Amino acid sequence: MKLDWLKPLVRRPGPFVTVHIDATRADTRADREMRDRWQGLRRDLLEQGCDETVLANLDDRVAEATGVGGRHGRILVATTEGVLLDRVLPVPPARDEAVCASEPALLGAARAGEEEVPHLLVEVDRSGANLTWSYGTGVPGQDVETTVEGGHDELRKVPTGGWSQRRFQSRAEDSWERNAAAVAAEIDRIAGEKHPEAVLVTGDVRAVALVREAVNPTHKELLVELSGGSRAEGVKTDVFESRVKEALDVVRARRREAVLDVFRQERGRAGAAVTGLADVVDALRRAQVRELVLDEATTLPGSPLADRRLHVGPDPLQLGLSADDLASLGVQDGEGDELRADIALVDAAVGSDAGITFAETGSVELVDGVGAILRYEDASTPDESLLTMGGDTHRQGRHRAVAR
Repeated sequence: MKLDWLKPLVRRPGPFVTVHIDATRADTRADREMRDRWQGLRRDLLEQGCDETVLANLDDRVAEATGVGGRHGRILVATTEGVLLDRVLPVPPARDEAVCASEPALLGAARAGEEEVPHLLVEVDRSGANLTWSYGTGVPGQDVETTVEGGHDELRKVPTGGWSQRRFQSRAEDSWERNAAAVAAEIDRIAGEKHPEAVLVTGDVRAVALVREAVNPTHKELLVELSGGSRAEGVKTDVFESRVKEALDVVRARRREAVLDVFRQERGRAGAAVTGLADVVDALRRAQVRELVLDEATTLPGSPLADRRLHVGPDPLQLGLSADDLASLGVQDGEGDELRADIALVDAAVGSDAGITFAETGSVELVDGVGAILRYEDASTPDESLLTMGGDTHRQGRHRAVAR
């Protein structure tokens, strides 16, 4: 999945401080606890050599309430320029973390962003609809609501009897269709502008059917019909929200599986996919990666990448396993740095317009917990990567003789 909202953080002058923190405020003691936890992270950052100016930019911001209820997390990224990113995350991090480095530590943000399912919820009746655009994060304040009133008010078939009954029924049907057409037009407009992964439609059964008929064929395949929702009062909110969540889970799982299926197929034919840290790094620095695939355990302590380091230059695509790799890319002495492998990989992926997908552990074979689907393959793309007994990844086997 593309994470374009992270791009403004890449290729900026550092150093960066990245803070992932549990922002849940359970009771009146939460403010003090938040400040105490921040002070602990602040001390860690000072030990990492962080600039006091950057920390001062974060002191007040971290302590501010998010205005969001329930369990949630928060990511903040700051430099000497100020706070560049302050975003609420739907799930708290496994542990609070603060990193001072030449690049922002965006793995947690990438994981949260990959969980998002941009969608449009349409609650429809025979007079119009309420439409809500959402990223499916459950974070208040991020949803945008629109109301459509069709303007055609002959809404009921009146059983008057006699010669006029058919005329009244026909007028009612015509009103429903016109109102449904107005709703469908708004769906088409929003879908054309925002490109949702799903359009969830609920409400009056007849109105839902009419809207489905009227929606542009290019958007019709996005429609998912849900029962239990309505524009009217009396909806069992918890039950309906559960159905929405289930529908979004299906869409998210389908999106991930589509990516992983391509990865499996390309690996199976020794095609446009690689795995293992060395080969993924090689592909990234050539801007060859279309989708970076990470084991979901990468976000947890003790993951295959937790203790690995990469050497990076001023550009996110200047990266390698050693300082010699950087020198071969033209990076001068003093221009390079060492970063945690997960930081360097995510920055390089975002900086090269690659998507990022997290795979359930064991769902695909990922040496070192990392793989990539490639934009192209050529003579230098390795056929396979194996993990040695010593734990180092390096290229083995045949290389392609010709570009495909």
